[in-house]
Amino acid sequence: MDGFPAFTDTEGPPPGGPPIAGLVMGYYDGNTVTALWNYAQHFALNDNSWTTTFGPSTPGALNLIAGQTNGFDASINVVDGTGKLLHGTHEVKDGVGGFTEIGDGDPLLDVCSSPTLDQVTMHGKNIGDLLNARHITWGWFEGGFDLTVVNPNGTTGCARETDPTAPGTPAFTSADYIPHHEPFQYYASTRNPTHARPTSVAAIGHSTVPGTNKPDPANHQYDINDFFAALKAGNLPAVSFLKAAAFEDGHAGYSDPLDEQHFLVRVINALQMRPEWRETAVVIAYDDSDGWYDHQMPPIVNPSTSPSDALNAPGVCNSGFQQGSPTPSTPLNGALGTPVQGRCGYGTRLPLLVVSPFARRNHVDHTLTDQTSMIRFIEDNWLDGERIQPGGSFDTIAGPLENMFDFDRRDDERRLILNETTGTVVSANHDEDDQDNDR
Repeated sequence: MDGFPAFTDTEGPPPGGPPIAGLVMGYYDGNTVTALWNYAQHFALNDNSWTTTFGPSTPGALNLIAGQTNGFDASINVVDGTGKLLHGTHEVKDGVGGFTEIGDGDPLLDVCSSPTLDQVTMHGKNIGDLLNARHITWGWFEGGFDLTVVNPNGTTGCARETDPTAPGTPAFTSADYIPHHEPFQYYASTRNPTHARPTSVAAIGHSTVPGTNKPDPANHQYDINDFFAALKAGNLPAVSFLKAAAFEDGHAGYSDPLDEQHFLVRVINALQMRPEWRETAVVIAYDDSDGWYDHQMPPIVNPSTSPSDALNAPGVCNSGFQQGSPTPSTPLNGALGTPVQGRCGYGTRLPLLVVSPFARRNHVDHTLTDQTSMIRFIEDNWLDGERIQPGGSFDTIAGPLENMFDFDRRDDERRLILNETTGTVVSANHDEDDQDNDR
């Protein structure tokens, strides 16, 4: 974990001044990310949370909803006529005749996916399929997904771009919607390839048009604006995944921590002003670490010996710094039920916060967790502990989030309203002396 400057560094701001090498070693404290600092001090933080596997955004997003990055039902531009991988940093052969997604290939059939890139449809189920089977409302809400919107600067469709002057030297630009950030688009059962709109606000979260048996065309995939519309209408789904538009998603290069903070505060303030807040938990998490340095070596709970692995030696990823027990000698099963390569993890450490009336106050939880701990939380609360793929998906072995909560001491009125721009406290209506000072 000491190769950040050599392998991920890029010259960066300040704008108008000479480029600064070593930007990747920078960090942000409470003077900048004041909102995150305040949320951590008033609610619960986990300091032992990791990406499920090594890799960038797409594997992280897929793990978040399925715990599985192996197996394609369909693909284009993955291999050439001889079977050679065309995008060696996006896919790897899994050792049993298939492929594992390790990079940012686009979802197949999404109208915004790049025709020159590799595109894939994943095999198997995701958490949306499990929720649908129980008729539980849910939705994925992502900035830029509604292609009918015209931004004030005239951009629209897949090219909507709220902030064309993102940080960087030279300036990076990015459309609001990034296809490989939308994991449900990788599954035939949950995708909305044309970005079709819901039939009404009342339909948000539902599989069918209310009052009919007709499938709603949105298929649970929405724009971030639809989340606020559903919240205002008192129609919030039981389970909601929120992904900011690119300029607010915190990614180094085309976003920054202040824009990310604006998004988080806007969402959480809106929730805290609603009656639904008394039974809501917000989990703040990330799809990967690529951009800002973290030094801690992870425990490896799933080994891999693919050509793309290089943690311990060329082609080897099997042990980490804080191994509490020997690494399993056999990898988890892939999508077709046999052990596969290309899913080594846990990967790099990530922040994880819970903001909720149920969250422990000013508490640091040390439970070993990963991105699929959020799937486990959903499964344990709504699905009677059902897992996506026992023996194959990481949610089967994920640590719980429950130690970040105190379900016996919910404070219905516990709110922390922050200034969206500065992240400073505007209103906090609970007793500051009554805290779990476990920091």
